[in-house]
Amino acid sequence: MAATKKAAIQLSTPAYWADACTHLAKRDRVMKRLIPRFGDACLQSRGDAFVTLSRSIVGQQISVKAAQSVWNRFEALPKRLTPAHVLKLKVDDMRAAGLSARKVEYLVDLALHFDSGRIHVKQWDGMDDEAIIAELVAIRGIGRWTAEMFLMFHLLRPNVLPLDDVGLINGISLNYFSGEPVSRSEAREVAEAWAPWRSVATWYMWRSLEPLPVAY
Repeated sequence: MAATKKAAIQLSTPAYWADACTHLAKRDRVMKRLIPRFGDACLQSRGDAFVTLSRSIVGQQISVKAAQSVWNRFEALPKRLTPAHVLKLKVDDMRAAGLSARKVEYLVDLALHFDSGRIHVKQWDGMDDEAIIAELVAIRGIGRWTAEMFLMFHLLRPNVLPLDDVGLINGISLNYFSGEPVSRSEAREVAEAWAPWRSVATWYMWRSLEPLPVAY
């Protein structure tokens, strides 16, 4: 029997979550109402940086179900899902897994950035959010929204406000403006009360729309 190539998924949760919830409930009437509805659930980080970003590329512009199917086939190609192993894959094999030509290019560029050291993973702890975003958006196929999701779900950064996220805007519309359309500037104004825990508040905005936990 072939040995499995999948490593056990390591989940981690933010140490700051309880403090953030206490702060938000005191500062914001909507958060005071929302937070108790969802018990102990919170953001969770899983996998490593390269795998997380690879999944974000594979999932672009296709359904969750289709993305998982393509990911399963792609993940089975290399001996291990590392930048060096991905760079050894044949383009035809990657295409046969269901990846578009563009996504193949994006994944190769991602692997090159990691393999060459242009992505400073070991220095991220000492870098601010914008500096990490600047590194990530230099990779083909990764825009600001993807970088912000990475900051929230992989690095567990506490104060990210992804204003390009439709779910965040819709959540603010529903909970603060009775469903009326909301501009980016109005959303930013609402979120001023959430600092320095805007990632946590954003997560609760998502949960108010979709009760199942958000994962990335």
